[in-house]
Amino acid sequence: MVADNFSGGSCGWREMKSFGLNLIIGRWFMVFASLLIMSVSGANYIFGLYSNVIKTSLGYDQTTLNLLSFSKDLGGNVGILSGLINEVTPPWVVLLIGAVMNFFGYFLIWLAVTGRTAEPRVWQMCVYICLGANSQAFANTGALVTSVKNFPESRGSVLGLLKSYVGLSGAILTQLYRAFYGDNSKALILLIAWLPFAVSFVFLRTIRIIKIVRQANELRVFYNMFFISLGLAGFLMVLIIIQNRLSFNRIEYVGSAFLVTILLFFPLAVVIREDFKIRKKKKQALNDVSEMTVVTENPTVVELAPQTVTVESLPQPAGDPKGPEKLVGCMENIFKPPDRGEDYTILQALFSIDILIIFIATTCGVGGTLTAIDNLGQIGKSLGYPSRSITTFVSLVSIWNYLGRSVAGFASEYLLTKYKMPRPLLFTFVILFSCVGHLLIAFAVPNSLYFASVIIGFSFGAQWPLMYAIISEIFGLKYYSTLYNFGSVASPVGSYILNVRVAGHLYDKEALKQMKALGRTRKPGEDLTCTGGQCYKMAFFIIIATTLFGFLVSCILVFRTRKFYKSDIYKKFREEAEATETDMASTSKQVESKATTDAATTTTTTAN
Repeated sequence: MVADNFSGGSCGWREMKSFGLNLIIGRWFMVFASLLIMSVSGANYIFGLYSNVIKTSLGYDQTTLNLLSFSKDLGGNVGILSGLINEVTPPWVVLLIGAVMNFFGYFLIWLAVTGRTAEPRVWQMCVYICLGANSQAFANTGALVTSVKNFPESRGSVLGLLKSYVGLSGAILTQLYRAFYGDNSKALILLIAWLPFAVSFVFLRTIRIIKIVRQANELRVFYNMFFISLGLAGFLMVLIIIQNRLSFNRIEYVGSAFLVTILLFFPLAVVIREDFKIRKKKKQALNDVSEMTVVTENPTVVELAPQTVTVESLPQPAGDPKGPEKLVGCMENIFKPPDRGEDYTILQALFSIDILIIFIATTCGVGGTLTAIDNLGQIGKSLGYPSRSITTFVSLVSIWNYLGRSVAGFASEYLLTKYKMPRPLLFTFVILFSCVGHLLIAFAVPNSLYFASVIIGFSFGAQWPLMYAIISEIFGLKYYSTLYNFGSVASPVGSYILNVRVAGHLYDKEALKQMKALGRTRKPGEDLTCTGGQCYKMAFFIIIATTLFGFLVSCILVFRTRKFYKSDIYKKFREEAEATETDMASTSKQVESKATTDAATTTTTTAN
């Protein structure tokens, strides 16, 4: 259908070239580029696949391994620096910094575990993995935050879609690494060093802030991309089940990875179709204008204002405060924030009660689920599951992490717009639901780890788009790059408390107890291994209590924001979009008027 509209020799080739250029610089292609960046930026979620390689290669105990896990979570979620950089630089700068950090961080880890360098100290390994994991914060800030700013009225869907691809990235990376390197877990570290770097580098200049004229079918386009992602997730789920039951050879792994890659590029078809529709509407509008063209000796070319323009090209509102007026009372107004939904300053948001409640609830909720995910490999090993099943658990977490993110994003957007159901209420329910997965691990019910990985993966994924959307709705989008990353800080805080200080400590304590019962003494550099349901039982009882506390704290946020979510929270963005349309229409009319006047003048001159 698209190709038929570009026939006609050299003229058709020029039109096709013009269409391709507009496609690449268009807003929907930017969304597609963001999807690809997100789909390979989830190395943090497959730590369970290569953690045992690090543990055995370097002779770490579980406490040391959990310290590495905490460093990973710290790097992956403390993105304040990336947010501040994004406030003053274009998004491509943030993406480039993140890509370089990702490569060097994981490449140094790969050199260490393969023995190509001298064995690094523990603090050096912590720095390496923190550096590599922090690249995810830069990728999120550069691609995801930019997309939210470009689609403010569909932020729930944008967050759900992009964060869902982060959730799927674990399963995607697993399939790619098996196709490239087989079952070499050390090579997995090398893959997550170079692949995210390459993808981010390719799309550096594609990701940018764009001021958009509101599009009626915007949400439908996101739904189309969501349905494609469901197909990708379903295919990955079936693939994981088959690979768990059958033994794949290298060629079969390559074939499955090739099919995954094709499905990964399917959203590009949606992008091409949508941009073609936009081009067709523009061409029709241009033809309407050309009917009024005056034939002259030197005709003036008239172009309609583009549908997508950069922020810098738009005229500034006349009432936009500048200079001293904007800076007065910066410190004085910290404790006098605007109404919810207006643009808070960074300090106003950080000193508000709402952000404190969000931080505590996220620390308890995400901290517990992240502890379960990071220890999933060790939990499966202690309960006697085969290594193939442990790989299945990690992949299941990735798939259901995706479903949690996508369902939470799209469902919360639908429920909010249609029924005024507040996002904090859904966030509260998700925190409570995660307790079911923790209970299954605590009681070590036979074969329950399959169900636990599903529940924990879904709960972990669902909390992120809800939390990020809540922050953007309550505190505004002006400083969202920084506030978005502040919300992420809660994750490493919860991970350190529950993972390092609780789960890791109690695991090592039980392992030493079992070693002592066998009459053995731990040798220097020997890793500690615990077996049985007692290894994590007490730790997960503590996690359950902490999660319930987070649930109660989140209930306070629901109560505080109930009136705000009953109002029209997107009214401001609709008004801004209408103002932009008016400005662009006015500019287009001025261009047309000038072109007609110039043409008339030229005609008169020629006649004389």
